[in-house]
Amino acid sequence: MTTLQKGDKAPNFSGKDQDGNIHTLADYKGQKLVVFFYPKADTPGCTAEACDLRDNFERFKANNYALLGVSADSAKAQSKFKTKYEFPFPLLADEDKSVIEAFGVWGPKKFMGREYDGIHRTTFIINEEGVIDEVISDVKTKAHAAQILK
Repeated sequence: MTTLQKGDKAPNFSGKDQDGNIHTLADYKGQKLVVFFYPKADTPGCTAEACDLRDNFERFKANNYALLGVSADSAKAQSKFKTKYEFPFPLLADEDKSVIEAFGVWGPKKFMGREYDGIHRTTFIINEEGVIDEVISDVKTKAHAAQILK
């Protein structure tokens, strides 16, 4: 599914967050960037994952990490999600799926015997030089920060 691997240059993405601000890979040069893709705002698994990252945000900051959440939800849905759970990091509203497709996390999924296309829950850890240090495809939603901050 995900074609990007450790050692690959991260895609030079550009996307709008919940407030309409543009975020690009270049904005994060000089710090580590965690880009986490999740299927849908304010659903149980996505909420558990984002809240775990929120609860460990100071640890991320102390280790020079920035966090960026991405889903295909609208800016309005992302804004409500961010406000409801007081996330200290931006959430990209990637409705045209340009960032999602650049990272290769859109594709066929199965749920309760049904096949459909959707976002595969995947996290990319990008180093200060814009190179992918790690790809986490087996995301533990309730303990995701521990997977990243080993």
